[in-house]
Amino acid sequence: MSRVIRIGTRGSRLALAQTGTVADAIRATGAEVEVVPISTPGDRSDKPIPQIGVGVFTSSLREALHRREIDVVVHSLKDLPTTPEAGLVVAAIPLRADPRDALIARDGLTLGELPPGARVGTGSLRRTAQLRALGLGLEIVPIRGNIDTRMRKVTDGELDAVVLARAGLDRIGQAGAITETLDPIQMLPAPAQGALAVECRTADVDVEHLLASTLDDEGTRAAVTAERAMLAALEAGCSSPVGALAEIVEDLDSEGAVVERISLRGTAAAEGENGAVDMVRAIALADRGEAEQLGRTLAAELLDLGAGALSGPAQ
Repeated sequence: MSRVIRIGTRGSRLALAQTGTVADAIRATGAEVEVVPISTPGDRSDKPIPQIGVGVFTSSLREALHRREIDVVVHSLKDLPTTPEAGLVVAAIPLRADPRDALIARDGLTLGELPPGARVGTGSLRRTAQLRALGLGLEIVPIRGNIDTRMRKVTDGELDAVVLARAGLDRIGQAGAITETLDPIQMLPAPAQGALAVECRTADVDVEHLLASTLDDEGTRAAVTAERAMLAALEAGCSSPVGALAEIVEDLDSEGAVVERISLRGTAAAEGENGAVDMVRAIALADRGEAEQLGRTLAAELLDLGAGALSGPAQ
């Protein structure tokens, strides 16, 4: 491809690192690439994410794509609304990084070693609800800021710990600061956490083909399709207290042959009266080609368990 492919991204350290991996993969095909940082309203706001909605991080990038100021956008897929954007297509979902959450605590402590009353920071309603549901007596403190800012709250003694996405820490070379990677049994990650979405215009078929053939990972796409279908069926927003994790697993069919299926776990949580946390959980299994239906099926089960009152407003 003779043209220069302009890739739009937020200007944060993490966003630039994520975009860098995509840019390098495209350059390896012989194409010329330019990375274009774009400021979003979310980057300029000090309000908590649940108040502004994660859509503010994607809207400015998509507008620039529609205006043809850029040719490609790299998103954190967990921040992308589940409703498709007219005129745009997620051409590639690269191989997913570790989807789990991670703890960075003082003195190398794990979550179970933090004393009652320890101050733990997070900007996520999902993490807040699941931490409180563990019944460890922790004080959950809402925080904003990039990864370095959040980590500094621990090193400066303002907080005893913070919970962040493991994938982000890995991507900026801060995995060494992690004191515990949280088991999904304790805390299910956000739908599509750890995955990237590489988006372009539907009319730009050459770019779409390049992205799909170079970057798309079928297993990752199937897993996150199931997770995001569950989120959409719950009519929950990207910042709602909903967790999901799908995995490709081997199973035996009726004739004893090994086949690949998708296992999907989901949870919906919210604060009840007097600070209590209500949670519902479910798990389901389906053939790999039925990812979207699997997500809807699990959402229906969660709704039957009462998730409709827990998942929060759609975004």
